[in-house]
Amino acid sequence: MLVLLLILLVLLFGLGFLNPIWWVAAAIVVYGLVRTGRSRGRDAGSDYGDYRDYRDRQDRWDRRYRRQRRGRWNRQDRRDSESHR
Repeated sequence: MLVLLLILLVLLFGLGFLNPIWWVAAAIVVYGLVRTGRSRGRDAGSDYGDYRDYRDRQDRWDRRYRRQRRGRWNRQDRRDSESHR
């Protein structure tokens, strides 16, 4: 895949001598390659990063809504304990 992109880049650069718009296309290809290469290196350990982000979001959700539902849970627990007596 990378070889095909490099061939495309050389072809676009060569066509740039005929029409400068091809140099713009070559610059876009270079920008895309650099951006993809940079993000691919950063996402090498993305499995753990994704898991950590999910866990952090879940912890925040639990902390936020546990406080709001604490009274209702206590009432339900009290009703359950009273019904078992």
